[in-house]
Amino acid sequence: MRKILSLACGLAAIALAGYCTAGDAPPPANPPSAQLATAIFAGGCFWCVEADFEKLAGVVDAESGYAGGHLANPTYEQVSHGGTGHAEAVRVRYDPSKVTYEQLLDYFWHHIDPTVKDRQFCDVGDQYRTAIFYRDETQKKAAEASKAALERSGRFAHIYTAIAPAGAFYPAEDYHQDYYKKNPIRYNYYRKGCGRDARVKEVWEAAHF
Repeated sequence: MRKILSLACGLAAIALAGYCTAGDAPPPANPPSAQLATAIFAGGCFWCVEADFEKLAGVVDAESGYAGGHLANPTYEQVSHGGTGHAEAVRVRYDPSKVTYEQLLDYFWHHIDPTVKDRQFCDVGDQYRTAIFYRDETQKKAAEASKAALERSGRFAHIYTAIAPAGAFYPAEDYHQDYYKKNPIRYNYYRKGCGRDARVKEVWEAAHF
């Protein structure tokens, strides 16, 4: 995936171990799922999108995966070579009492470059396209309104981010999950070398938004 930097996503993940003292009941990791909602976004490298969303208050977790394509149960190798229709995407679980879907949309826009088609930063191909995958009509209307407001602002000549039905979401392989935590040195090297943060700053500062 990272030809420019000669990095391979297929590197084995660092094993993370945990324990709890005998007799101590571990605290619940997350609020009950009934209280949570889900959103799906594609913004280029899913390592980075996952890392960005997990920094947002109200987000419980984010999961890397593949969405928007026609191939069932795709592998990373298949998606990265193109032709599956899938984009690298992230499924975000969040607490609606702490962060709204509209706030997630705003956060998403400000962490991508919406001005390019079928690429993000150093990654090129439709598997790195930007997209908002809505799960119901409420999300669809909110996403369309968000994009329309950005288009009306005149800040960008064209916005290539697609709005499409979510369809099936296929979780990526385990070694891709929480990559920024498991492999911080490799992750930071990739992110900086790919120019993601520098380009996002350039795009949004130029837009005065």
